[in-house]
Amino acid sequence: MRSVRLFSKKKRTNTLKTAHGPAERAEQLPQALTGNLEADVAQVRETFRHDSDVVFRKIMMTASTSIPVMLMYIEGLTNTELIEESMITPLLEQKKDREPQSPLGEVKGRLASSNVTAVRDFESCYRSLLAGNTLLLIDGVAEGLALHSKSYQERGITESQTEVLVRGPRDAFTEVLRTNTALIRQRLRTTDLRIVSMEIGTRTNTDIAVVYIDHLAEKQIVKEVFERLKKIEVDSILESGYVEELIQDETFTPFPTVSSTERPDAVAGKLLEGRVAILINGTPFALVVPSLFTEFYQVPEDYYQRSDYITLLRILRLLTLLISLLGPSLYIAITTYHHEMLPPTLLISLYAQREGVPFPAFVEALIMEVAFEIIREAGLRMPRAIGQAVSIVGTLVVGLAAVEAGLVSAAMVIIVAITAISSFVIPAFNMGVAFRILRFPMMGLAASFGLFGVTIGCIVLSLHLCSLRSFGVPYMSPMAPFNINDQKDNLLRVPMWDMIRRPKLLNHADKIRESDPET
Repeated sequence: MRSVRLFSKKKRTNTLKTAHGPAERAEQLPQALTGNLEADVAQVRETFRHDSDVVFRKIMMTASTSIPVMLMYIEGLTNTELIEESMITPLLEQKKDREPQSPLGEVKGRLASSNVTAVRDFESCYRSLLAGNTLLLIDGVAEGLALHSKSYQERGITESQTEVLVRGPRDAFTEVLRTNTALIRQRLRTTDLRIVSMEIGTRTNTDIAVVYIDHLAEKQIVKEVFERLKKIEVDSILESGYVEELIQDETFTPFPTVSSTERPDAVAGKLLEGRVAILINGTPFALVVPSLFTEFYQVPEDYYQRSDYITLLRILRLLTLLISLLGPSLYIAITTYHHEMLPPTLLISLYAQREGVPFPAFVEALIMEVAFEIIREAGLRMPRAIGQAVSIVGTLVVGLAAVEAGLVSAAMVIIVAITAISSFVIPAFNMGVAFRILRFPMMGLAASFGLFGVTIGCIVLSLHLCSLRSFGVPYMSPMAPFNINDQKDNLLRVPMWDMIRRPKLLNHADKIRESDPET
């Protein structure tokens, strides 16, 4: 029996209905084109009567007889030079000594555009225009042509600002979907790569691409991804965060069960493990599912450096993860309830620092943690030129002033500072946020029950993590359930020549990455 267990269709349907209204809406048949050029153009003009950027250009195409045609496009979304060269100029050319053709055949024979789609109703016409295509209507033909003429206004491919590496590729995704799929194609030159496009959002009609490698990605997982995406019924999708919240397995958890990245090399590596990527037009952040807990303290650079060095860094990251969660809690518990655990000299020093402090250790930690979160958020939202300086200066000034005023002890400032720095070591921002949130209830348990409370909190947290799933895959795998082969790329990272098999729970068809050198 396979270990992958997917959510039932009924459960996902009910969840989306509750959050976004009834899933079943009355479907109305779209109004078809009439073939009367003046009537069809009048309908389009009426729809866009308040929009000054919609251009209508009527052309009399000379063939055996004069054929009136209408070109329509939206300025700013289309390449006007392309329209002039490959559409308008060919239609105005005088063609002699040719056999008479139907108006539609005559138009298609003249157009130089390689991407032509037939449209037969007004809804398709509007969507083509809004997508940046040029719409061509022919008098006497109840079928229009959507001609590819999109103008891709985009920033250049630059280095990622959120996932900085010492060694590795410097390119990152942009806001244009086709540029992002091309970056993946450059790395995965295989005919098994599948890029399936769809639109989500009744008003935004946002383009989305589901990317996976056939024969590597589990068919059940791919099917589940498409089912969840198709059940999304919202009016707008403006960023990948919209999709992430609507397809995740568990809503009421601080832990992310869908990972995001703006690095094409990271997506390519995940696809080769059997995962599925979701790219959304308008954002450089791609979603990858299923996502496991262990991935959030790993980075793409782990596979570009020596294995022994990366193993040391992974242990360091896991240690800082524990410090960011338990640092203040352990200090509160030990100084409040378990004095016997400290050496006498250290205990005397701590009590000497706390002699003039009016608050218990829990209130001290709470004040400093809240103050630091405010400073961190302020530095993040301010302009970059001054944001970093404000964060550093604000932290130093607040910490020093709080100690001199006797509100907190110097030891507490050190503990909070180490905890905050440790949270920055966690590579994934959303996982770092999860541990920042959980830090406060852990502090409350430590203040109430000491180390017993911290232990209870860790047990509850472990049980919660083991109960989570990401698209049917256990969130804590390969630790729970334990798989010995997958430990080669978990906390440790063995040399590349020893990483022969793909993750067990993510792939059942093609398990072998490379042939065993010993066989």
